[in-house]
Amino acid sequence: MASAQQPTCFLIADISGYTGYLADVELDHAQDILADLIGAVVSALRPNFRLAKLEGDAAFTYMTAETLDGSMLLDTIERCYFGFRRRRRDVRQATSCECNACVRIPDLDLKFVVHHGTAILQKVAGRQELLGTDVIVAHRLLKNEVVNTLGIPAYALLTQQCIDATELVPTTLGMQAHVETYDRIGEVQAWIHDLERRWAEEEARGRVRVTAEDAVLAMSIPTTAPPQVAWEFLTRPGQRMSWQPWVTEVAVKGTTGGRRTVGSANHCMHGADAAVEEILDWRPYDYVTDRSILDTPSGPVKSLHTIEFEPTAGGTTIHIRFAAPKTKREQAEMAVIGPAYGQLLADSIPTLLAQLEAEVARREAGGGPEPALALPNPNGPLAGIQPLLYVD
Repeated sequence: MASAQQPTCFLIADISGYTGYLADVELDHAQDILADLIGAVVSALRPNFRLAKLEGDAAFTYMTAETLDGSMLLDTIERCYFGFRRRRRDVRQATSCECNACVRIPDLDLKFVVHHGTAILQKVAGRQELLGTDVIVAHRLLKNEVVNTLGIPAYALLTQQCIDATELVPTTLGMQAHVETYDRIGEVQAWIHDLERRWAEEEARGRVRVTAEDAVLAMSIPTTAPPQVAWEFLTRPGQRMSWQPWVTEVAVKGTTGGRRTVGSANHCMHGADAAVEEILDWRPYDYVTDRSILDTPSGPVKSLHTIEFEPTAGGTTIHIRFAAPKTKREQAEMAVIGPAYGQLLADSIPTLLAQLEAEVARREAGGGPEPALALPNPNGPLAGIQPLLYVD
């Protein structure tokens, strides 16, 4: 019996410039560098996206979903691109090899094609394969005119079908409309998200973070979930009500084009009480900092609040920290509110951990085994450079 078609988001991450890079470099070193960078890309996309196939200098990934959280989708893409840029920079700076392959690492860049449609997951020649017209469309989009027409070398091309599956407003997000035309497919409407621009904005943006030394209320929670899943459970507003029973309603205001980011605010109802969390720093999947404002009989109490996600060998340790308010009145209020809130939070942790474990199990059961990633030669040009953690 043939498998049923399933709604699917296809994401192809392609290391651009690799063909030209190979023309005049040492092949063995180039293969090690490609293996390292592809590993960085795939690791950043997991577990939101599963690896379907490695295709030379590209990773073909997918997620089975009828609708998409557009904010999480862009966070995943940008986090992957930022990680690629940092890894490319770190490898070039750390290696002492002066061969062409190592010197020309900065020539490599990264682009994404994201499409939403349907596919059949079927075993072919002993391997799981995605089949269907939309799989073909996604791959055809790798050959496009974005660089020639828009002059954007690093980008995410999101088809209109992908945008339609989200709540994103591409014009508000600064995306540019684009059309590609292919034989037998016809016109494909798309939107281009400039990742080079986003990288420059990320590098220039200041940081706001409550450290362990700054905190007057702090909690560390070891979990078995990867940072991406832990981030989702702590930052997606509707998710919080499933493990924080005192939160009765959450409304998100001030989003940019349907995206949660700096400037957005969570309006949380705790029964008759209200709290506002104004996002000041948003760094998926590292940390998020907000200015928490709680109404009290004596007036509002404001405090900086950071949730940090520390990757570990077994998952993620979640650090929750509150800084001291600025005024004496607010500090006195916090001395009363803090311990009570801390106890509420501590009581909710078993529920959070159980839900995280269930979600990780659900995602792991969502498809067959993924293709293994090639590892760089331990004695090659990357020897001595901090290795990445590949999870297969």
